[in-house]
Amino acid sequence: MPAKPPAKKTAPKAKPAQAAASAAKPRAGKPAGKAPTKPTAGARAGTAKTGPAASPKDRARAQEVFAILAARYPAPAPALDYTDAWSLLVATVLAAQCTDARVNTVTPEFFRRWPSIDSLAKADVLEIEGVVRSTGFFHNKAKNLKAAATRIMEVYGGEVPRTMAELVTLGGVARKTANIVLGSAFGINEGIAVDTHVTRLSFRLGFTESRDAVIIERELMPLFERSQWADINHFLVYFGREVCDARKPKCDACPLAHLCPRKGLK
Repeated sequence: MPAKPPAKKTAPKAKPAQAAASAAKPRAGKPAGKAPTKPTAGARAGTAKTGPAASPKDRARAQEVFAILAARYPAPAPALDYTDAWSLLVATVLAAQCTDARVNTVTPEFFRRWPSIDSLAKADVLEIEGVVRSTGFFHNKAKNLKAAATRIMEVYGGEVPRTMAELVTLGGVARKTANIVLGSAFGINEGIAVDTHVTRLSFRLGFTESRDAVIIERELMPLFERSQWADINHFLVYFGREVCDARKPKCDACPLAHLCPRKGLK
């Protein structure tokens, strides 16, 4: 990334990040357990942009990684059960700090109770909490899903919006969720969804030095074709669960071993 220019010797001004942090302070009240990590302003506002062009060497290595994973996983798709953009959005919001398998046990009852966006917008938030309780952080998830449904009905005519800028205005939706919905439900590759698996593997593979989702996304995008952006997320998630585990990676059986610098591993 380009170096920052030296600071000018002028009177100090209020930093935007400080203002944003002040505006983002949570309301008083005890959360149900430790709240999920809050997305950065960039993750929330949809401001990630493609980073500087990747070097031919880095891009070639990334493309080799993609080809190996594409052969291993010929039918990439979210592990979450869904039928349309709305059901995928709901499932992805519920999957925050929860396993996809657990979410897939909750969504059948969820959509039996509230089969449409309008029905969820009119639902009692306490009833929603009761259904999603087992996914964790159910107070926030129930509140956000009801708010998302309400906004979709009031602002977007009852249809899930198809742009990043609009999706991130919905309750509980930041760039990761928006990228998943756009890529998997609409076939629109706006960016790369960065979750814990993508963060871990991108670092180990030497694709990034950062742990920040917005920066990681920006640095991954030039390494892959736009048409590959949705799939590389799925590939890294699958591979992270199957081989490149957080605590016990199976390096001896890894088909990417000859391409991996094993950053962060002893």
